[in-house]
Amino acid sequence: MKRIFVIIAGLAMVTFLSCSKKPDTGGTSAQKVANEWWVTFKTGGVDFYGLGYTQLFTYNTAGNNGDIWVDDGTNTWEYKVKAQVDYSNLTFKATNSADEYNGITATITDGKILVNAAKSKTGNVTDSINFTVKFSDDPRTWTIAGHARTRFSEDDY
Repeated sequence: MKRIFVIIAGLAMVTFLSCSKKPDTGGTSAQKVANEWWVTFKTGGVDFYGLGYTQLFTYNTAGNNGDIWVDDGTNTWEYKVKAQVDYSNLTFKATNSADEYNGITATITDGKILVNAAKSKTGNVTDSINFTVKFSDDPRTWTIAGHARTRFSEDDY
């Protein structure tokens, strides 16, 4: 009888402890600006390479210090550079940031994310992203502009 009581008490303790609330792990420092984007890659207002919309990614760095990666996923110039973010204004920039893919540097200016300021391919309201970038191996300045990916297949390019 004593053994049954100990087993029941042990099972009750395990059940009670397994129901405890899990701690909130929170998000990353870059969650306000991290996204997938559909963007155009133009110089002088011209889609120089005829790419149309390509994917771009902004996401947290491993340091979780507020910086972000701006990564074209090798879709255009093949660049992945760190940028500094002003989260109060949702702006970002980079000065001679080392490119992780090619060993060049890139300078990003006028980076801005505008909440609910764009429309997707099918007209869904989404965020907008705009910036200019200058690569150390190219004399041109490129304008990157587009909108957040909605993850609806009909909005993908």
